[in-house]
Amino acid sequence: MKKYFALFVLVVLFYGCSSGPAVYYDVPREFLDTQLMNNSISDCSSGLSGLKIFLDPGHGGEDRKNTGPMGIAIEADVNLRVSLYLRSFLEQAGATVFLSRDIDKTVSLKDRSIMANQSGADIFISVHHNAPGKAGDNWTNYTSTYYHATESDFEFEQMEKDLAKFIQRDLAFAMRNSGGLGSFDGTYSDYWIYPKAGFSVLRHTEIPAVLLECGFHTHNWEEQRLALEDFNKIQAWGIFKGLCRYFKTGVPKISFFTEEINNGVKELFFKITDKNTIDPNSIKVFFDSTAVNSFLFDARSNQVKVSVNDDSINACDIRIIAVNSKGNTSFPFRYKFINIK
Repeated sequence: MKKYFALFVLVVLFYGCSSGPAVYYDVPREFLDTQLMNNSISDCSSGLSGLKIFLDPGHGGEDRKNTGPMGIAIEADVNLRVSLYLRSFLEQAGATVFLSRDIDKTVSLKDRSIMANQSGADIFISVHHNAPGKAGDNWTNYTSTYYHATESDFEFEQMEKDLAKFIQRDLAFAMRNSGGLGSFDGTYSDYWIYPKAGFSVLRHTEIPAVLLECGFHTHNWEEQRLALEDFNKIQAWGIFKGLCRYFKTGVPKISFFTEEINNGVKELFFKITDKNTIDPNSIKVFFDSTAVNSFLFDARSNQVKVSVNDDSINACDIRIIAVNSKGNTSFPFRYKFINIK
């Protein structure tokens, strides 16, 4: 326990007797020591430097109706403040950051995905704050992170769930929130909210994407914290640390290497790049949505050889999935194969 008390300083804010109990938050030790902050950001640079990250502060402009019972935390503004602080941390660590908006303005759901898809970013993070489905519910509050689809759906990407788990752990820890009772670890499929459809920005964004519901702006105490820029900065720090841990752990990336023809059989070679070893038993290859066994993995070169010996295949998307020794799944990879006869 002593280790945890050393990391954070408790801040208690009194809003007066009429506002109910004191509202508190914990300040990371790095925020009180410039050298510790610099060292922490520098340490994260090894995983984040060179990455391109698209941040999407939800709502804004004409969409400002989501607010708490006291009217002091407007979701659109809180989303933007958290995203701007997160951008600052990421850029200090060497990442390139794109934003769907950096001021209060209207951006359609469709345009958010279009901007992300055209940005060349590696990942997409949509920042939101939640509200319960039942009117008048001001007691529900937790932190949750969403990924698209479920394991039984072809469009599901395990890498997105991995990313969600890392962000969720550090964001919830920084805010001192639970992950809710609907999930063991606070990560949820967006089908939980919209069955077989999910969130628009996750469904239409082609790069790996997650959506954060940092907390409930409708909760009496949470609203008071969300209205404070100092607390928004702590939220951003939690997201930043989750991204840092995820990319420092290592994530496999797959790329096309070369193509050969041997005895009339087309053989395609793909390279897996990762600082960790690859679990040979984790590799899966699909032709479109059909799993195939016509591949070999060379652990020495980290290459996957895929054989296409069926002349009836004129074109298909070759999808490859691999998992490293740390349990992280590869970035989504699809190669469009055209059989030139």
